[in-house]
Amino acid sequence: MDRVGISSACFYPLTTEESFQKLCENGIRCIEMFFNSPSEIEDSYINELIKMKNEYGIEIPSVHPFMSFAESFFLFSSYERRFYDILDFYKKFFEITRKLNADIFIIHGLKIPGSISEDVYFDRFGKLIEIGKDFGVTVCQENVVQHHSQSVEFLKRMAKALGDDFSLVLDIKQARRSLESPYDFINQIGKHIKHIHISDYNDKSSCIPPCEGLFDFREFFSELQKIGYDKKFIIELYNYSYTDEKQVFESFSKINEILVDY
Repeated sequence: MDRVGISSACFYPLTTEESFQKLCENGIRCIEMFFNSPSEIEDSYINELIKMKNEYGIEIPSVHPFMSFAESFFLFSSYERRFYDILDFYKKFFEITRKLNADIFIIHGLKIPGSISEDVYFDRFGKLIEIGKDFGVTVCQENVVQHHSQSVEFLKRMAKALGDDFSLVLDIKQARRSLESPYDFINQIGKHIKHIHISDYNDKSSCIPPCEGLFDFREFFSELQKIGYDKKFIIELYNYSYTDEKQVFESFSKINEILVDY
């Protein structure tokens, strides 16, 4: 299957199903699903997505929930009962991830400063990982600016606490915004990287379509090749990151051309 895909988030606030259909109709066969509203996790909605997925022959490697903004409150607060009460909601999301034949489920985690210790955070994340396993889902920590996960050092401690169960989604724009080098993630915790969000940057913006800016993708892919990374690269942009939708699809083609050598 394709190594390069595009996130449905690239066309937000177009509805999730409209974004998905746009990608399908433009020949994209690997799509990350970014859900945006509670009605989008109802069975009838998911069944329609599955029909479209099967019709176009789409691979969905990863799911991004709309609850990222509230994870500090629901999952990682000092009020422990709330964590256990919300688990059924996440089980519903894990079930959806499985129905879509996706593997990766993405968590942003605890915002800085947070109200719990690292040990409690790691313990709760471990519980999410174990529940995800019951559904055949890999629960992954993404590095995100203004979250504890922005720091390579924090993630190294998390990897030590969780061992082989720790999985990372590396987002190079989030690394850039956190003043961290994506190469530090690769060199220090590279074996835990299971999924990558790609974008580019220039002197004016930290997020533009790949191959339009200053980021050296050949060097990036070369470093990943050294650690044996053979998983997906998902183009994830904001709608203000480009002026014309064709830039998203052109960047997809350019990245595929570069990856031929890796």
